[in-house]
Amino acid sequence: MGIVGIFSCHWAAMAGKSSGDNRTRTSVSIFIIAGLCCFFYLLGAWQRSGFGKGDSIALAVTKTAGENCDILPNLNFETRHAGEAGGTDESEEVEELKPCDPQYTDYTPCQDQKRAMTFPRENMNYRERHCPPQEEKLHCLIPAPKGYVTPFPWPKSRDYVPYANAPYKSLTVEKAIQNWVQYEGNVFRFPGGGTQFPQGADKYIDQLASVVPIENGTVRTALDTGCGVASWGAYLWKRNVIAMSFAPRDSHEAQVQFALERGVPAVIGVLGTIKMPYPSKAFDMAHCSRCLIPWGAADGILMMEVDRVLRPGGYWVLSGPPINWKTNYKAWERPKEDLEEEQRKIEEAANLLCWEKISEKGETAIWQKRKDADSCRSAQENSAATVCKAADPDNVWYKKMDTCITPDKGNGEDESLKPFPERLYAVPPRIANGVVSGVSVEKYQEDNKKWKKHVSAYKKINKLLDTGRYRNIMDMNAGLGGFAAALHSPKFWVMNVMPTIAEKNTLGVIYERGLIGIYHDWCEAFSTYPRTYDLIHASGLFSLYKDKCEFEDILLEMDRILRPEGAVILRDNVDVLIKVKKIVGGMRWNFKLMDHEDGPLVPEKILVAVKQYWTLGDNNSTSTQ
Repeated sequence: MGIVGIFSCHWAAMAGKSSGDNRTRTSVSIFIIAGLCCFFYLLGAWQRSGFGKGDSIALAVTKTAGENCDILPNLNFETRHAGEAGGTDESEEVEELKPCDPQYTDYTPCQDQKRAMTFPRENMNYRERHCPPQEEKLHCLIPAPKGYVTPFPWPKSRDYVPYANAPYKSLTVEKAIQNWVQYEGNVFRFPGGGTQFPQGADKYIDQLASVVPIENGTVRTALDTGCGVASWGAYLWKRNVIAMSFAPRDSHEAQVQFALERGVPAVIGVLGTIKMPYPSKAFDMAHCSRCLIPWGAADGILMMEVDRVLRPGGYWVLSGPPINWKTNYKAWERPKEDLEEEQRKIEEAANLLCWEKISEKGETAIWQKRKDADSCRSAQENSAATVCKAADPDNVWYKKMDTCITPDKGNGEDESLKPFPERLYAVPPRIANGVVSGVSVEKYQEDNKKWKKHVSAYKKINKLLDTGRYRNIMDMNAGLGGFAAALHSPKFWVMNVMPTIAEKNTLGVIYERGLIGIYHDWCEAFSTYPRTYDLIHASGLFSLYKDKCEFEDILLEMDRILRPEGAVILRDNVDVLIKVKKIVGGMRWNFKLMDHEDGPLVPEKILVAVKQYWTLGDNNSTSTQ
């Protein structure tokens, strides 16, 4: 009980005793005294929650300057809510989860190399997601490699990655003359070069910016297909453009792992037979720099998929073969007839999509998607364009690509889309036009206020949120993107994940805010390498998946993708979090359950955690760096 509660309850009891000296104590006076005691007890408990008037409790969740999770106060809410927890027996023994075998240090369950080889190679099917069945899932903790260290802070991480974190030298040999990556002592150095920009990504982006409005906030979200080590996205960041980069897990080992170690948004992915896990009209610009994607094949089906995710007025950049083939076919060591036919098919598909070529210089061509693409297509005489019949262009999870064009109408108009950063809190077109059922402009604005309040509370809990300690952040159940918007800073980025089973599909809204994200089902592994996120946030996620899959599987996946000494913030109902807490007790996490920022009577609680530092061969669950 707080000081106010103790003092006030004592005063109330003394008042009752004094009255008893003068007259018989009645049941009414006893009721009043008891009521006062209860009132001040609750007031004191509210103060003790850490958010009451007069309290100033500094809660640290990462080991820094000698602090660790153990200094978090015990809020004892389990006792207050034992009944609500469904009678959870805290005395039950916690199952300790063991480390996985060393061979799984860089395990990517849904892009496992051995499993991939059992699928057809046609149209890159074998490089797509192929997840293990339930009986083959690992039930252990993925170890970090020996010598693993915390990545360098941004922006140093853009140029340097510790060798121990991703010990793969193959790219330093294969891409030596292209300036991708160099091995220097105990670090990899990334000079910013690429196959199409050996002189550096900055100069290459300068060339693009002479045609594409990169600097004024018109272009905010970009898609980099076949990204390599994501230098294009890394150097776009300082121009306030955020790129979603993807590349397959193939012979160029660790491309995406390098990208994320550098602090650049990236996922393992490929343009094959399945639609990309992004909503329609998501990106202001799409890019391919010698990405080896057969754009003209199969009647332009891959270009049609890019068209689906490209906003009206958006840009498509293609650098490398077959652009300017007449000059370069000898250097590329390819028959000029093949290159000529390849470019013809690309130009034909672009014309069908109503993309206008606005620049071709050297080996780089830039097309712009017409803002009135729908009317342009309908006006084309004898158009071979087939319009997609699917009712929802955002329903893409494990859906096969079709040789058809996605109409731009019917999913919110983009005319009102503001430049960034104004876009972050402007009303998104999908909401303004009533496309998202049940989400009005008023509810959107209320959601923003709520998340500003929540994030303010998080910053009191974790003093490192604003310091740049956490570069790669994930929101596992992103909603309208309120968490990422409230947290927005040039020091970090947020991967907003839209669960495929969410009641409302709002990922398109998130992109209209100038943020990035991806569709995913958390009953499966995420398309990333182990140890690629510094902080993971999830609000209502476990309630959402309560009857869908095992909590242990979700928590093990969180542990796989979280870096040693990375932080976790879970927000959910108390009964759910108590079940989560029991599993977490067997993991190598330090954790505490905390009250809602509005006090202990709110059934929604917060679980904060830090993943302990431990590496391959270290069997001590309490080991530290």
